[in-house]
Amino acid sequence: MSAQLVFASMAAVCFTVGGVFMKRAEGLEHAQPTALFLVLFGVGAALLSQSMRGAELATTYIIVLGLEAAFALAMGVVVFAEPLTLAKLAAIALIVAGIGLLRTA
Repeated sequence: MSAQLVFASMAAVCFTVGGVFMKRAEGLEHAQPTALFLVLFGVGAALLSQSMRGAELATTYIIVLGLEAAFALAMGVVVFAEPLTLAKLAAIALIVAGIGLLRTA
């Protein structure tokens, strides 16, 4: 796995976990989750920046967004007991396939 993909994956994880804390912050009403999501988004942006070094902007950004979508679905199901439907699984499969195509393009 390339360093760029490692940084992109780590960025996606930071953005996703940051999203969990954003939800728990309930509109910035709770200080601790608000601080955590802000820190995680900052770290995610720094990792995204590293993943873009020497890479195409669009490809790298789409990879991070796609991974973030897949991770967010998983976190929604695990952390918030959101329903996992066949349509959601199919959508994530299409996103992952798209990421695969971008990596080869």
